[in-house]
Amino acid sequence: MSDAPVQNQGGLEIQPPLPVRRLHNFIYCPRLFYFQWVENIFQENADTVAGSHLHRNVDKPSKIQDPKELDLPEGAKLRSLQLQSETLGLIGVVDIIEGTSDGAEIIDYKKGSARRDSEGDRVAKEPDAIQVAAHAMLLKEHGINAVRGAIYYAADKRRVPVEFSEELFSKVRKAIEEARAVAASGHCPPPLKNDARCLYCSAYPICLPNESLWWAKRRKPVENDTQIQFGFIGQSEDTVRSQILEALDFAAETTDKEPTLQPPRPGGDDGEVLVVQTAGAQIGQRGDELIVSVKGEDARKVPGQQVRAIYCFGAVQMTAQAAETCLELGIDVSYFSPAGRFIGLLRGLPASGVDARRGQYRLFELPGVRLQLAREVIRAKIHNQRVMLMRNGDVPDRVANLMGSFRDSTESARDLTSLMGIEGSAAALYFEQFESMLKQRADWKFDWRGRNRRPPRDPINALLSLGYSMLAKELTGVCHSVGLDPFLGFMHQPRYGRPALALDLMEEFRPLIADSVAISLINRGELGPDDFIHSANGVFLNDRGRRPFWEAWFRRMDTEVSHPEFSYKMAYRRMLEVQARQLWRFVRGEALTYHGFITR
Repeated sequence: MSDAPVQNQGGLEIQPPLPVRRLHNFIYCPRLFYFQWVENIFQENADTVAGSHLHRNVDKPSKIQDPKELDLPEGAKLRSLQLQSETLGLIGVVDIIEGTSDGAEIIDYKKGSARRDSEGDRVAKEPDAIQVAAHAMLLKEHGINAVRGAIYYAADKRRVPVEFSEELFSKVRKAIEEARAVAASGHCPPPLKNDARCLYCSAYPICLPNESLWWAKRRKPVENDTQIQFGFIGQSEDTVRSQILEALDFAAETTDKEPTLQPPRPGGDDGEVLVVQTAGAQIGQRGDELIVSVKGEDARKVPGQQVRAIYCFGAVQMTAQAAETCLELGIDVSYFSPAGRFIGLLRGLPASGVDARRGQYRLFELPGVRLQLAREVIRAKIHNQRVMLMRNGDVPDRVANLMGSFRDSTESARDLTSLMGIEGSAAALYFEQFESMLKQRADWKFDWRGRNRRPPRDPINALLSLGYSMLAKELTGVCHSVGLDPFLGFMHQPRYGRPALALDLMEEFRPLIADSVAISLINRGELGPDDFIHSANGVFLNDRGRRPFWEAWFRRMDTEVSHPEFSYKMAYRRMLEVQARQLWRFVRGEALTYHGFITR
């Protein structure tokens, strides 16, 4: 169960006991504290995994867990003791308590190294010292006097003493008070600025500190009703705008030196995607392995820890044990119709992200906000369509110029209706020239007559439809993972079962990912006419044709591309999340605009 703050029936916040580990987070970085305690958003990295491994022994609690029953003679040890104090409002687990000749000593285990003082001696880091002091205060509340503490730094392979003093205990009390005030404020603290701590923080891919500062500094002059129109229930637009600007003042206070931008470290990109498309196949679980069987015969075995996602096409079953394993391991299970239409997604509970979803629900009710976001997404989409034609096709200059004109005119669209008219004109021109990007083949005379769907009536449109379905699936999962509601969009209208926000975010990536995959499959000769099923219900890839499609899809998703604003490179798979994180910041009030992804 989450230890985050909750609300009572009257709407007043009731904060539960503050975990000592979250107090440590607060001293290290208030923003990390807010993410983890208030919003219940976590991200593992190599450091947190290594830390958990280091604690594997001290996390085994001793049999005696009631402090009143404790009698710690010299040399005795007590491991993983949980303590709580209503007076302090704290709860924590002490790694080790050792009995000494003059009293109890608290030992806490840390993965890294101690810091060095001005004389070169090893001393405990401040968050670590405060954590040990907080444990000492908890012990004292239960009648045990801890005379000293120490941090065992695994990288140094030594203990570093922590001397208890009233000054240190005062720091603990002050930190508790400040941490609770931050949690009660409802405002996520600003990121650190060019701070080395960010490089080792597990929340780096979520926080994106330097990118967040950059996005916050990109302020556009406020225009009339065509510019962003912020507003909260019961407050005027001017009042809310001034509140948001005030909240973003930290960006204007940055030094003249530009933030050092680094590629956000990938999270959850490792692992295999298991595609199951044989009718009647079953996905089961045996031990730590996921088993794919067909007619009772095992067809594939793979350790669950090595699987990132599972795609099920058509009549594929999953046992309850396998489903539970996937939920526990965070493996997304996506379901598709035999033709490739995305049906639904099995995944665990979404990231908390309450601040983001509340902002999303409020802001997406405002026409000015929806128009601003839609303008930028459509501008990026038309730009990327133009780039695709110029890179891969043979189009006249007038077409390139006209596409550029459509792109630029999005900024002056007065409403969504006129914007959709511009988008439709650009799309018609783009697909009119689409065939110029396809290489004519002697073995296959495909007949391209423009875009059609529901159902697709030719092989090229079948590839495009499948690609768009996959892109919608990818972004639905991304929205869930970052804490956005994928079913409430700013451009596509909400409809039962329709991931409107995922459809909005995928617009700028349609030509660069889905269209590129279709073009690659044709031009590289990876598909032929025998790889499709032609029926009264449309044209679709058969089982044999889907295999090269998956290879091309994963190849494209793993292709690295330069970020248009930050210059670093990352895979398209990761870029989807970075864009969703940018929108996440916008609806939380940490940025005043959204920048679509474009390529050169």
